Amino acid sequence: MRTTLDVDEKLLEEAMKLTGEKSRSKALNKVMAEYVRRQRIDDLLTLAGTIDMDDSWYEMRHMEPR
Repeated sequence: MRTTLDVDEKLLEEAMKLTGEKSRSKALNKVMAEYVRRQRIDDLLTLAGTIDMDDSWYEMRHMEPR
C-alpha cells in the first residue's frame, strides 16, 4: 500500500542503520513490525498472574480421546 508520510529524516536514517536495510520502505516495515511485536508482548505480560490455570496436565494428557 502506498502512502505519503512526513517522517523525520534523521530518525529514518537511524532506523535504516539499525535495521541494516538499504530501502526506506523495508526499514520502516521492519521497525513497525518490531513495534507491534513488542506491544503484543507487553499486552501479554500485563495478563501475567490474572489467569487461573488448573495444573492437571498429566491427567489431561492421559485422558481417553473422544
